[in-house]
Formats: sequence, C-alpha cells, structure tokens
Amino acid sequence: MTAVLLVCLAAVLCWPGRRLRPEPRRLVVLAVGAALVLGLVVGGPVLAAVAVVYAGLGGRALLRRAARLRALAEREMAIAKLAGLAADLRAGLPPSGEEFAPGRIGRLIGSVWRLAERTGAPAADLVERIEADARAADRAAASATAQAAGAQATALLLAGLPVGGIGLGLTIGADPVGVLLHTPLGGACAIGAVLLQGAGLIWSERLMAGASSVSSATGASFAVGASR
Repeated sequence: MTAVLLVCLAAVLCWPGRRLRPEPRRLVVLAVGAALVLGLVVGGPVLAAVAVVYAGLGGRALLRRAARLRALAEREMAIAKLAGLAADLRAGLPPSGEEFAPGRIGRLIGSVWRLAERTGAPAADLVERIEADARAADRAAASATAQAAGAQATALLLAGLPVGGIGLGLTIGADPVGVLLHTPLGGACAIGAVLLQGAGLIWSERLMAGASSVSSATGASFAVGASR
C-alpha cells in the first residue's frame, strides 16, 4: 500500500502541466500528500494524520500570507493612482482613464464621477478625501496588526508546548513517541490534540483578523469625519 502511494505521488509530481510554475494551492495539496505518505512510511497512520494536519495548517498559513501581500500591493497601487488622479484634477488636466481594481476604492471613484456629473461638485476634493480615508484605514490596520502581534506569538508558543512535553518525556527516559504512535489511547490523544491545536490557531487568527478589520473601519470613519 505504501509503495502504491509513493508511486502515485511521484507520478503527480512529475506529471507535465501546462504551466511551468504550479499554482500555490496545488503545491499545498502535493505537500499534504507527501506528508501523508511520509507519515505512513515512518510512523504509521497516527503520524500520517498528524503530519497531514500540520502540513495543511502550514500550507494554509502560506496561502493566506501570499494573499495578504498581494492585496497590500494592489491597495498601495490604488492609493498611488488616487494621489495621481487628485493631482491631475487640481492641475486642470483630464482624468487619465486608469481603471481601479474592483473593491471599495473603485466603487467610491465611480460614485465620485456620478456625483460630479449630477451636482457639479469638485471631483478633486472628493478624490482627496477618498485617498485620506484609504491611508487612515491602512494606518489603523497596521496599528491593530502590531498590537495583535503579542497575542499571535502567545498562540504559537502554546501550540508548540506539546513538543516540549514530548522532549521532556524523552529526557526522563520515557517513550512518549511510542505511546502516542503505537497505542490506541496514545493515538487518540495525539490526533485529538493536533485537531484542537489547529482549531485554536485558526480561531485566534480569525479573532485577530476581526480586530484588524474593526480598527480599519474605525480609522476610516474618523478620517472621513475629520475631513468634512
């Protein structure tokens, strides 16, 4: 069975794709499959389940980090476009016609053009307010992220404590690895602990993301109110 899994994994890894660089999600799936096979080979089904959970958590963290970096780059580009658009309007130049990515800034710019056409309101003032709003939201999000760094470090430390417990058991001459991997009760404890670990990390991550989004909305509302 293990040999079949190894052959299947090797076939998937070597299969010629249309793209030279595989998609990140596909790489995560391959990493989870590799963790499953290696776990089965090295320590049996319990180690395979533990390795799959950890590989999935690690892949999820990498995907979310890549998505955050991509969104941050797009937002910085949109704010730079806002500054250029406001400068052009102040100088009396026609808009360059650059389109904004779909999102809050893009919707606000569309509202600016409609409002300017209907009421004759100065578009430059409105664009500058949108830029101030976006920068204030970014500052609030950065502040919330910095404040949540301590809580995130604590969550990661708590997640790593079981490894210290296993090391302590090995130091005093016990066999915690053998108990966890090769006994029914130990296997149940290991799988249950890993699942609870993963749930705790995801829960703490969502709590910090929610706090960051609330701080961003508060900062943006304050900037809009102050600019009026």
